[in-house]
Amino acid sequence: MAKYIGKRLLRSLLTLFLIMSIVFILLRQMPIEGYFQNFEKMSALQIKVGLQQLGLTDPLPVQLANFWKGVLTGDLGVSHKYRVGVDVLEIIAGKMPLSICIGMAALCISLLVGLPLGILMARSTRTRWKLGDKLGTVFVVVIQGVPAAIYYLLIQFYFSRLPGASMFFYMDQPTTWILPILSLSLGNTAYYAMWLRRYMVDESNKDYVTLARAKGVPTAAISRKHVFRNALVPLVQFIPTSVILTLMGSLYVESLYSIPGMGGLLVTAIQGQDNTLVQALVLIYAAISILGLLVGDLLMALMDPRITLGKKEGGR
Repeated sequence: MAKYIGKRLLRSLLTLFLIMSIVFILLRQMPIEGYFQNFEKMSALQIKVGLQQLGLTDPLPVQLANFWKGVLTGDLGVSHKYRVGVDVLEIIAGKMPLSICIGMAALCISLLVGLPLGILMARSTRTRWKLGDKLGTVFVVVIQGVPAAIYYLLIQFYFSRLPGASMFFYMDQPTTWILPILSLSLGNTAYYAMWLRRYMVDESNKDYVTLARAKGVPTAAISRKHVFRNALVPLVQFIPTSVILTLMGSLYVESLYSIPGMGGLLVTAIQGQDNTLVQALVLIYAAISILGLLVGDLLMALMDPRITLGKKEGGR
């Protein structure tokens, strides 16, 4: 296990290095206006001096090496547009807790609703009318088929009319947290329900379940002790995808509800061409996504001792 974790960490670090190097190079192809607050009022000499001070006149490999040196020492630069002269890590530190809180709440709701819904759908397939499965399938198809931006807007427009709800987020008003968290949770709820239903149906058709039924073991006991447990193992590998989906959704939801978190900050930084802040945020988002992939593999191995994390197994 320790050897596997070490290899996966090295692979994850290499992936992170490649992603951020590519992003860094692409950002260096962007207009230089993103490094100056009053670019329109600056002379050519002032721009040249400013670029030299920022190290942007150095060869690209030298700039990239300086960037990674700064990452290793905890120096990701300062903001040039959003909050001029302020360390980007200081800016992000003030936004990250709120984004994490909302994202984790959305993931918890997805698990608390998606797993029971998947169980209900799977059990309903063995009933006469299959009503639970049909209703659940409609929900999954709608959420999976309709672009998230559409139902985000519909939820904000219609549900904000309810008592206590609002079209905007207010930190000191707990009721205004409901719609953003609900919006972020829907995609993963449908995702968990769909895959758990599929895995439980597959497990229900296996020989050991048929044998247990023939021996008179109650259906509820078979479903709880065997089918659900075995179906949950492959489902764990989708946790990283859930994290990534939540991160992607937060970019839009936080902007939609004016939430002062990292998602809205990234959108604002891109719109304002604050390149230093953009690359710092992309680094953090990439690190979270890659860490999620590693955690998903490890959880799957811990839940099922039959999985051996050797040279050819457990990798993505």
